[in-house]
Formats: sequence, structure tokens, C-alpha cells
Amino acid sequence: MLKANSRIRRSDMIQCALCDDAPCDKACPALQPSRLLRSIWFQNEQGASFALPEDNPCLTCAAPCESKCVRPGEVPVRDLVNMLYYQVRPEAETPPPEDDERLKTDLCGIPLENPFLLSSSVVASTYDMCARAFDAGWGGVCFKTVCSLDIHEASPRFSAITGDSGSIVGFKNIEQLSDHSVAENMKIFRELKKKYPTRLVMASIMGQNEEEWGTLARQCEENGVDAVELNFSCPNMAEGGLGSDIGQIPELVERFTAAAKRACRIPVLAKLTPNVAAMSPAAEAARRGGADGLAAINTIKSVVGVDMHTYTTAPSVRGRSAVGGYSGNAVKPIALRFIAELGQNPALAGMHLSAMGGIETWKDALEFILLGAGSVQITTAVMQYGYRIIDDLKAGLNMYLAEKGLRRLKDTQGFALDSLSFTTDAVERDTVVFPSFDRAKCIGCGRCAVSCMDGGHQAIRLNEDRKPVLDGKKCVGCHLCLLVCPQQAITPSVKRVRPAARG
Repeated sequence: MLKANSRIRRSDMIQCALCDDAPCDKACPALQPSRLLRSIWFQNEQGASFALPEDNPCLTCAAPCESKCVRPGEVPVRDLVNMLYYQVRPEAETPPPEDDERLKTDLCGIPLENPFLLSSSVVASTYDMCARAFDAGWGGVCFKTVCSLDIHEASPRFSAITGDSGSIVGFKNIEQLSDHSVAENMKIFRELKKKYPTRLVMASIMGQNEEEWGTLARQCEENGVDAVELNFSCPNMAEGGLGSDIGQIPELVERFTAAAKRACRIPVLAKLTPNVAAMSPAAEAARRGGADGLAAINTIKSVVGVDMHTYTTAPSVRGRSAVGGYSGNAVKPIALRFIAELGQNPALAGMHLSAMGGIETWKDALEFILLGAGSVQITTAVMQYGYRIIDDLKAGLNMYLAEKGLRRLKDTQGFALDSLSFTTDAVERDTVVFPSFDRAKCIGCGRCAVSCMDGGHQAIRLNEDRKPVLDGKKCVGCHLCLLVCPQQAITPSVKRVRPAARG
């Protein structure tokens, strides 16, 4: 198993803009630097290392790629390529797979070439967009929610919280449903299935009553759709008893699921809202209504910032805004929690779980699969980086399966469920694992000492060389120091474990 993946962090290439039609590629006669940088960004370093030619062309190169970069001299392309050559590839124990057979799976019996789907949103809202996604390699799409309502969107309708690199960490939208007519959407479905008969086309639908839920489900089936996803969770359609209002009432979930199931023979998934204390009541109601699978999570109701001068929240639409749906990598821990809840619920055994919520890399996707998901859906990462992320999603997950000696993606499904408890009483409390300091990597910043002093147990001080020294009598093994170290120079000790004090 490759041990070098953690060597390269986004902070090492923080200035890379992940350009479209990148100038660095035009400047390099031997490599495609932008593709390598993108693989590093999306945690597919091993795949990038194997894509390199046998001999390193950077050794005798003046690195024109760096000077032609849109941020000249700020992206250490040559250093990163050298790291792929001399650190990542030598530690790789498994050659890249020759095909993608391991990624094949299914959604309620419908074959999938890979588990990666576009989730119901703007990224899957026209024929052209879905076609380009299929051409790029996505396994399927869940088309933006079809309805009979008159949809007229606000402008602007997006806002975001960004991280140190400028990339989106959390994303808010006040967008609603498809603004195409039902007839227009049905035409799109027919055309997609005609050109891409082996790719999954799932239609998200939202009705206003039982009859409409059934009618939309039947129309989707008649126009070639493989499965329908019932949108019981859109936070921007709560007014009038729609969207997330339905998902909070199990009786309505059961009733409308049953209406859709009566009207069609294709698989029906219920998409559930995270704006509840527990998701199981709605999920069990969906099963009683006949649902074949579940999809979760939709976006979380949120307010993103308040302007201190205009006193409005974002996005501001002529001085007004609204509570909207929050997504992006920031919501992944919450999404994982709900998928684990569904995966551990014996009343839901056998139901397909299509998971979403903050997935950007293959590692993110794998975490959901390890908690029971059979497929994963992505929107916010595509909005930020484009359909091209599918390359590293597939390659990274395929490499992982090959390294583990697994022949099928399903062989990993649910592996992590037994290790997770929903109460902290279940964890062992009789030992303390001390931190271990790598003084060669330590730069003497003192962040560990400050955090331990003011947020921990006053167990770390700096010596005269500005290196951390641990007081074992005070350390409780909380590992706050590991988390704040900017150099990743602190790791859990494998040797210094002592019985914890009681009482």
C-alpha cells in the first residue's frame, strides 16, 4: 500500500489555479503539467506518478512551465514532478490497473460503469451538460428536479465560504428546481437514453399531491428514465408543504413514495433531508411506501455571513436574502453521520444508499462507501472544478481497490460500520496515546505549545532550540497538537502508551 500520498498537500501547490487549457501545458514539450497538478490536488498522486515517462524530463529543463503560469513563479511545478518521481512512485507497491472493471456496480440492479453520479442540480440540468458528463466518464446522472411549478430564479443565487487557497469550502444556494417544462425535460430524457443507452439516467421529481407524484413518475418511465428520485428534501422549496417540509414528516414520505411506486415499475429512491435530528423515521417510512433505495443528504438550511455595512446575508438579492441550502466539503462530516445512521439501521437492510454531501476526491467517496453507500453523487465539486474531476475519482478509487486486492467495489461497502458508535460511551478509555515529535520536520513555530497551553492541558513547552518537549504527567493524549501542527511533524506514538488515570 502506498505510503506517500500524505507527502503532497494542497498547501504545497496552493497557488495553482487549476486552469482550463493551461498555459503550462503549452510551455512543456514533454509533460502535461496541468493534468499532473490536478491529480495531486484531487489526491491521486500515485496515478500521476505512473503517468510520467520513464526518464524525468525536468532534470535538464529550465522549467518554462513555471514562468508561463498564470501566476508566474508561484507554482513549484518542477519540485512537484520531482516528488512524484522520487518519493511517490518508488513507494508504490501496486502497478495501476489495466481497466476499470473493479469500479462496476449497480443501482437497484441497474448496471453502473462506476459509482460516480452527478446529483440533481444545475450540473445535470440540460441535455448538453449531461452528454458532456457522460463523454467525460461519469457513470450516471440524477437530472435536476422535474416539476409542474413555474420556476423563476433569483439573481444572484449562490454564495460561498472559501479556505486559505481560495477554493470553496462551504457553498450556499437559494436555487430551486428545473425551469424547463415537463415536456421539455421528457424530451431530454429520450435523447439521452438514445445516445447513451448504457449510462444511468435518473430523474428527480417533485409533486404537489399524490396524483402529481404518480403522474411524474409514470411519465419519466415512459420516456426512458432508468429510476426516479423523489425530492423530499429541497430546503428552497419548503413553502406550501414541499421539499424539506415533506421530508420532516414520515407520514407524507410514505404516502408520496407509495404514490410514485404505484405509478411506475422502475426503481424509486427517496431523497431525504438532513434538517432533522434523525433520518431513520423518514427512511423507514420510505421503505414502507415501497422505496427501493434512499438518497442522502440534500443541502442543509443555512445562513452564510452577514454584511456589516448593508446588514444583509449572502447572496443578497436587492437587499434581501433567504435561508438556503449549504453544501460543499464542509458538510461532509454531517453527511457521513447520516449515511452511517442509515447503514446501521437493520430496518433498512438491502436498500440501495446513494450518498452525497461534500465529496471532492476519491477518498471522500470511499468514506461514504465504507459506511454503506452503493453509489455517490456530486454537485458542488463539479461546479467548482468541472466534469474533469471524474478522471481522478475513478483512477484513485480503482488504484485503492487494486492495492487492497479487491476485485469489486461492493467488497468495501459498509466495512466501517462496525467500528462506529453513536454514543461516546462505547470507546475505550483506559489508555492514553502520547504524541511523538519529529524534530527534523519541526520548524519551531510553537503552535503546539500555544494550543496545549490555552486549549489543552499545559503539557508542551519549547526548549532553548524551540523544539517541543512533552510533560507526560500532564498529557492526556487529546491530540490537539497533531491537528494544529502546520508541518505535520507530530504523530501518535506507537510505543508510549500508559494506563489512564481514573476517578
